[in-house]
Amino acid sequence: MVAQDVRQDKSINNADLTIELPTNDNSPKLLRIRHTTAHVMAMAVQRLFPDAQVTIGPWIDNGFYYDFYFPEKKLTDTDLKLIKKEMDKIIKADYPIRREEVSRDEAKVRILAMNEPYKLEILDAIKTEPITIYHIGEEWWDLCAGPHVESTKQLPARGIELQSLAGAYWRGDEKNAMLQRVYGTAWESLDQLKTYKKRLEEAKRRDHRVLGKKLGLFSIQESAGGGLVFWHAKGGRMRRIIEDFWKKAHVEGGYELLYTPHMANLNLWKTSGHVDFYKDDMFQTMTVEEEEYQIKPMNCPFHCLVFKDVTRSYRDLPIRWAELGTVYRYERSGTLHGLMRVRGFTQDDAHIFCLPSQLEDEIVRVLDLTEKILNKFGFSKFTVMLSTRPEESVGDDNIWEKATTALIGALDRKQWSYSVDKGGGAFYGPKIDLKIQDAIGRQWQCSTVQCDFNLPQRFDLQYAADDQTKQQPIMLHRAIFGSLERFFGILIENTAGDFPLWLAPVQIRLLPVTDEFRTYCLEVKQEMEAVGIRVEVDTTGQRLAKQIRTAEQDKIPIMAIIGEEEREKNMLALRFRKIGDLGVREREKVLNGVKDAIERNIELYEVGGFEVKKEE
Repeated sequence: MVAQDVRQDKSINNADLTIELPTNDNSPKLLRIRHTTAHVMAMAVQRLFPDAQVTIGPWIDNGFYYDFYFPEKKLTDTDLKLIKKEMDKIIKADYPIRREEVSRDEAKVRILAMNEPYKLEILDAIKTEPITIYHIGEEWWDLCAGPHVESTKQLPARGIELQSLAGAYWRGDEKNAMLQRVYGTAWESLDQLKTYKKRLEEAKRRDHRVLGKKLGLFSIQESAGGGLVFWHAKGGRMRRIIEDFWKKAHVEGGYELLYTPHMANLNLWKTSGHVDFYKDDMFQTMTVEEEEYQIKPMNCPFHCLVFKDVTRSYRDLPIRWAELGTVYRYERSGTLHGLMRVRGFTQDDAHIFCLPSQLEDEIVRVLDLTEKILNKFGFSKFTVMLSTRPEESVGDDNIWEKATTALIGALDRKQWSYSVDKGGGAFYGPKIDLKIQDAIGRQWQCSTVQCDFNLPQRFDLQYAADDQTKQQPIMLHRAIFGSLERFFGILIENTAGDFPLWLAPVQIRLLPVTDEFRTYCLEVKQEMEAVGIRVEVDTTGQRLAKQIRTAEQDKIPIMAIIGEEEREKNMLALRFRKIGDLGVREREKVLNGVKDAIERNIELYEVGGFEVKKEE
């Protein structure tokens, strides 16, 4: 699978953005660098500020962080420079990194001697023995499972940078002490760091929160509550287009569309297990006529009830049900982030109930549909992960083996390369996850297909087999976008708001040279709207140059300039965003050309008769 061409500003060096950077998943060397760099940073902090206490310091997708407790000190950006300077000294000193195994009692004695209470809590949370410790020279150590480099000099000092400071509650609980978190990034070389920083700069330019406001797509109204999305007219227009395409693709793919309530009696969530396993992510219940109701965090239990509503036969299977279902999940205010992390969102949910013999074919169908839909929006480069049975799980060995074999068989039939996360599946079944790659090389978790042996058992779902015995169906959970809100945020950032013609909220803006030509513009507008083209007229009365500049800033794909000659000859003078003037074309040809481009998912300048030489 090769990523499709995505338009980008000329000011951006595409080579810097699309070069393949290593990840923690595919580079053991990078993972070791980041893990050891986190330890070196903690050692530097405690050298400079001896009263600092360390807590946790993991590697993350683009680097690492460490959380510290300070009795009085508040770190500043100036301190980050001092810490980095001290880190460079530690790296240059070439201290050996040594792994040591000790008993739990010995680890406790050492921690008490250091007066590090957070380390004691971490020790208590470690369930395995022996306890592993990693030392930097003879001066510093921490509880750690590894892995690490062999000595500090193996760290590329110029590929490391401290980035920012943040607050974080211990164990993520606001009732606990507030810690100070130091974020950093680490790469295998200076060139990789430069590429990463270039991507960060470009990511800021593409920030969906900024573009969403600038283009009038959506807002988060804090007076209404954090994490609740308001879709504005243009964003709502795009959402309707996305939903219409999604629904059409699903109906063509053999799905029926369901609509289910936004809340249910608490007993439903007890049956499903959400009250036991998902309570922290659910809003508080409400009392209705002395019964407790729960606003829904997921759609799955509702689909189980629909399945159970009538007697099912093996002849009815597979059953494919899809729903654009809005759900609500509790997120702490500090974790909310634009469209990426919200409290209310619409999942593009689907559930498939099938026979064991149908499972592999159904998974292939899911992957085919996923590929079709993601390709439509310009995403065709995926990272695929197969996650297998964890230590704690439900279901017998036979069903796990059959489900895992079906997932592998489907991936093989798609001829997709994939990685395996052994033991990384959900407790209720194995799964496939897809990460999509955007225009600047970032990966986003979106699509998933998961086998579920838990809900069919909890809801006692059954069908009559061909021998008239009652059997339990296999249930597949499946999402392609993940949620409409988050996918829309990714889409904004992938395109930098410069949407393809078929999806743009306004496809053409008509620019009258003077108000004298506004009547003709309205006539053209009415004709285009009649065939489904999204068009608007600039009614500001501004000079033409200002109208063009505004349309460029609003990222309108096509501008049609209308003056005396265009009106007299029934023509339109076309200008494409970022490409420039095409010249005058017959009005009817423009209308037909735009329709053709939209239907073919291409730009107008790719339609015969509308080609224009792109700027170098």
